[in-house]
Amino acid sequence: MKALAIRAGCSAAIACLLVVSGCSSGGSGSPAQEAPISQTADARNPSIARQWNEMLLQGIRKDLARPTVHARNLFHVSAAMYDAWAVYSDTASPYLAGKTLHGYTCSLTGLVTRVDRQVAREQAISYVAYRMIRHRFAASPGSAQTFAQMDQLMSSLGYDAANTSTDLSTGPAAVGNRIAQCYIEYGLQDGSNEGNGYRNQHYQPVNAPIEPFKPGDPSITDLDRWQPISLPTAIDQAGNPVNSTPPALTPEWGAVLPFALKDSDRTTYFRDSYGYNVYHDPGAPPRAHGLTADEYKWNYALVAIWSGHLDQNDGVMIDISPASNGNSQALPTTFAEYQAFYDTLNGGVHHSGYTVNPVTGAPYAPQIVPRGDYTRVLAEFWADGPTSETPPGHWFTIFNTISDHPLLRRRIGGVGAEVGPLEWDVKGYFVLGGAMHDSAITAWGIKGWYDSIRPLSAIRAMADRGQSSDPTLPSYNPDGMPLVPGHIELIQPGDPLAGAANENVGRVKIYAWRGPPYITDPATQQARAGWVLCSEWWPYQRPTFVTPPFPGYISGHSTYSRAAAEVLTSLTGDAYFPGGMSGFVIKKNQFLVFEEGPSVDMTLQWATYRDAAEQSSLSRIWGGIHPPVDDIPGRVVGQKIAADAYAVATDYFDGR
Repeated sequence: MKALAIRAGCSAAIACLLVVSGCSSGGSGSPAQEAPISQTADARNPSIARQWNEMLLQGIRKDLARPTVHARNLFHVSAAMYDAWAVYSDTASPYLAGKTLHGYTCSLTGLVTRVDRQVAREQAISYVAYRMIRHRFAASPGSAQTFAQMDQLMSSLGYDAANTSTDLSTGPAAVGNRIAQCYIEYGLQDGSNEGNGYRNQHYQPVNAPIEPFKPGDPSITDLDRWQPISLPTAIDQAGNPVNSTPPALTPEWGAVLPFALKDSDRTTYFRDSYGYNVYHDPGAPPRAHGLTADEYKWNYALVAIWSGHLDQNDGVMIDISPASNGNSQALPTTFAEYQAFYDTLNGGVHHSGYTVNPVTGAPYAPQIVPRGDYTRVLAEFWADGPTSETPPGHWFTIFNTISDHPLLRRRIGGVGAEVGPLEWDVKGYFVLGGAMHDSAITAWGIKGWYDSIRPLSAIRAMADRGQSSDPTLPSYNPDGMPLVPGHIELIQPGDPLAGAANENVGRVKIYAWRGPPYITDPATQQARAGWVLCSEWWPYQRPTFVTPPFPGYISGHSTYSRAAAEVLTSLTGDAYFPGGMSGFVIKKNQFLVFEEGPSVDMTLQWATYRDAAEQSSLSRIWGGIHPPVDDIPGRVVGQKIAADAYAVATDYFDGR
């Protein structure tokens, strides 16, 4: 058996221990002969890594809804499991274990590698995941349930959870404990402010909070900047009661140490003496005034118009199968291209669909459903509310699902021999986790610096000012809403919205989802779409949540989803889901939570990973959370992040 290569960053003290044949020599000066150690095959399915990934996802579902924090948790736990696998490899190089990374050194003095590798890897992975999850979720609202499940898993595997030794000479359990210790220490100095509960240290909002249950937005002063939301009762997307005026979530996340992002990708901008790190800077979004004011108005008017699609009773039927839905064209780069890419009045983007399933050779079967059911299902499916694992975790669930598909071949990059379940999982989690972590750093770094407004604030604030289309009509204000016949109009005398004394005549109304005031029992009632005062517009969300508590530009969903789609395309070597299509079954009147519905059974279907990512992006526009200008830059940035993450990860796989 060949000696293991001494990896960069390993100390001289452990170089001898990395030699499989031993350091001592016989009397003749030649290495002592040792009996070979039997090797267990990588055949356990589901793998140990998969079982611990499921534990991590369960922990996230029971924790506060913090997509940036959980992207970091997913990456660090995945990287630690990968390291526990890689330290027993002849080829692969660990990420942190035995290395110096970003100024932190993780020594593995005393590591013994002459073992049954599969057995050692499974044990080390179990201990590293157990220790890290217990540390990261110690203050979680659901920690008791999470930890009880973890203890049960350790017991079922035959491991002693009370073994906290980090003496590497004692075996793989200590290796896992030691690697976990390194990641815990590394995380306390990685710029996340974990030790202080990830609290903001510098960021302050410039606008006073909006109160959605009151009409309009009288407190806003800057129509370009983010505005906090104040609610009578606030519950985060994971179902946890939170501060009634939640602070912005991690707008300083650009300071966190990345995986594959490079110094050359980063620009640092200063505001109030604090430097915001912006990677892959997309430039500023359209502003309410100046040369891009028309773009600004179009973006938020589109969100208002699409809100009118959230009612299955409008009679519009669409094909949501890959025959018509998917395979969109090149991403837009100019305002004119944005207008051509999105279908402003009817919703969605202009797709070409797919002629046939490339795996079966047969055409995709059409699936015709009410548009109002499809749009509401999309908004809720991708919203990642209670019992969800947040957007980055959602893509880990998708990865696990495709890994279970009988047609999947576990070939890294779609080439070479198939690898075992454990190797596939640790490598897949490592690269996907790295991409999700860098997506969080990039998207929230951009959010923190550009501090962009959300549709709730923009639409109501413009409505308060009037209409901006025609100076000869009532309520004209250059900062008002643009008029779109049939969608955004002025209230006339005799209109049901005119008011008892015609006090609303001349004000702006929109045809939109009517909002929580029209729902007393979400299980049996729908708000439906209708004409409402624009100053009383609601996103399609829970009344205890309304809009995520952080700036809009760029969309985290678009960034996470496109990055994940590109990673899965590269990892599997195929743009298509196994079998040429994947989907999620939705049952009539059993799926929606915000209100009753949908009115029919349906299956969300995706031919490619990019199609699924695009559905995630569009769901945020129909949900009233993002305009198109938040979406496209997120997709573009996600592509760049994925390419770099995959290249860096495969360098580790190959020992480079």
